[in-house]
Amino acid sequence: MSTAKYNNKSNKGLYLSRFYQIAKLGITVFHVNDLANLWQIKDPNNLHTTLKRYVQKGLLIRIYRGLYSLKPVEQLDSALVGMKALHRYAYVSTETVLAQAGIIQQKIDQVTLVSSISKKFFVGSFNFHSRQLADKFLYNEIGIINENGAKKASAERAVADLLYFNPSAYFDAEKLIDWKKVKIVQKAIGYPLTFNRY
Repeated sequence: MSTAKYNNKSNKGLYLSRFYQIAKLGITVFHVNDLANLWQIKDPNNLHTTLKRYVQKGLLIRIYRGLYSLKPVEQLDSALVGMKALHRYAYVSTETVLAQAGIIQQKIDQVTLVSSISKKFFVGSFNFHSRQLADKFLYNEIGIINENGAKKASAERAVADLLYFNPSAYFDAEKLIDWKKVKIVQKAIGYPLTFNRY
């Protein structure tokens, strides 16, 4: 067997092995570091070359700085993409959750996240706005649920979060809000109570 044929066979086996490892994880969006750890590639140049080759072959799609996917960005869950792009603890909340619950009735063009940084950014056609929340509130899991691999606030947590950022926030359908639950969430997190709302 010629060296070229052997190398092609060897490379094909390596591709299959690497993508089998990805498939076993059941996730579609990866950071460079995730792939380096998964494939045990320690040399940054080797990793860069490998990823560049996989993108050229259409095996991976680069969707953001240091972020790769098995699918085009438009086929991915926007919340998951935003959290992966932030690359830190975050959850979907405020306007995005409240619009989905019908509490805010205007069209929301961006996905609102809550994390440890304030940032506006785009990934493909997705528009994100991350609101900065102090760690003592951020990591309190009350009212946070897991949905399709992404963390999301309940309607009551989203109301409490929005009132923390803007105590005079307006809600189109205030009658849909369970104010008793909002008060419980505010107390549990340690947010200031908004007595004029109950």
